[in-house]
Formats: sequence, structure tokens, C-alpha cells
Amino acid sequence: MSQIDYTAMSDRELKEYFIKHREDAAALQAYLERRRGRTLEVITTVDDPDFDAKIQAAIRQQLSEHQS
Repeated sequence: MSQIDYTAMSDRELKEYFIKHREDAAALQAYLERRRGRTLEVITTVDDPDFDAKIQAAIRQQLSEHQS
């Protein structure tokens, strides 16, 4: 079996590859390492008076990024 270069795959490609090849433990490990390495942006907190507006703005931004 040839070596797979997980680093050359996008996040989506790696996820799709692992879903199709669930027996590939190295693919799972590569996917989990990527997930752990991500930093999460805090958009707002529950007690923020602009909570709804900030959440809606973040959703609109993500939608526009995915459409372009």
C-alpha cells in the first residue's frame, strides 16, 4: 500500500478520506491533530447585550465566505 500524504489534503478532503477509509488509523490521527491545533475565536458571551447581533453577523460572514 502506498503512503498517503495527509498534509497535502484540505481539511474537507481529509475528513472525506477518513469517512471512506475508517480502518486507516493514521488518517484519524492526522485529522484529530488538525482539529486540536485550531484556535477557536470567541464571538461573544451569553451576558453580552449585543449577543444576537454578533451571532447573526458571524453567521452572515461565514455564509458569504462559503458562497465566494
